[in-house]
Amino acid sequence: MVTAEMASTGIIHPPVTWAQRNNLIFLTINVEDVKDADIKVEESRLHFKGTGGSDKKTYEADMEFYGSIDSETSKQQISDRNIQLVLMKKEEGPYWPRLLKATSKMHWLKVDFGKWKDEDDSEDEDGAGSEMNLEAMMKQMGGLGGAGAGGDGAKPSMDDLSDSDSDTGELPDLEE
Repeated sequence: MVTAEMASTGIIHPPVTWAQRNNLIFLTINVEDVKDADIKVEESRLHFKGTGGSDKKTYEADMEFYGSIDSETSKQQISDRNIQLVLMKKEEGPYWPRLLKATSKMHWLKVDFGKWKDEDDSEDEDGAGSEMNLEAMMKQMGGLGGAGAGGDGAKPSMDDLSDSDSDTGELPDLEE
């Protein structure tokens, strides 16, 4: 919510995206090149203040959550592009109907459909399990690099391709 004080001091609410699982909330504060980031995660709220963006404006957000967060196990990562938080729910259970306690629509808050999964999606694709599955899959793919078509471990080269495999025949003239 933008207050009169925020408007008079030039403080802007940053754009925020979110997604959830039964046990956690993914929250992204979309401000580039944040300097002096002050992030406080409490049981029922998150406070953020920092300077960033190409015009070095001051951004501030104070969000009261719909439910409770375990601030001890929640994590954050500040990058050049944004601030990503993984907020662990205090109680695993059904999805929250919304992120914030307030029922009014916030223009700065959007759903992150890239991270969103429906509540009825299978659990084995959920949360950290999917990260571990992805890591295992990447390791398996890395092991395939040395085997060529012949199975002798040699990688095929351009010299292995014969002229019979390519379409080097003459093209017919176009009709006018």
